[in-house]
Amino acid sequence: MSVNALNRLCREVLRDHAFRAAMKDNPEAAIAAYDLTPEERRALLDGDVVTLHAMGVNDFLMGYLARFGSCGLSVLLFNERIRSVPH
Repeated sequence: MSVNALNRLCREVLRDHAFRAAMKDNPEAAIAAYDLTPEERRALLDGDVVTLHAMGVNDFLMGYLARFGSCGLSVLLFNERIRSVPH
C-alpha cells in the first residue's frame, strides 16, 4: 500500500498550483505518475474519503482535496463523508 504517496499527493494539491489545477481538470492524468494500487486510484478518483481513511490516509491532508475541488469533492461533501467514518 502506498499511503505515503497518497499523503504526499494530498499535500501537493496545497503546495503546487499546476498540480492543483491538473487535479481539478484531469485527475486521472495528474495522478498517473504516482505509485498507487488500482484500489487507491479508484478511491481517490471517486472522492471516496471513507475508503482512503480506512487505508490510513491522513484526514487533514485529504481536506486539501475538498478545499480545492479535486476528485469531485467539495468541503461540504468531504465533511459529510468523513463524518460517516465509524469511530
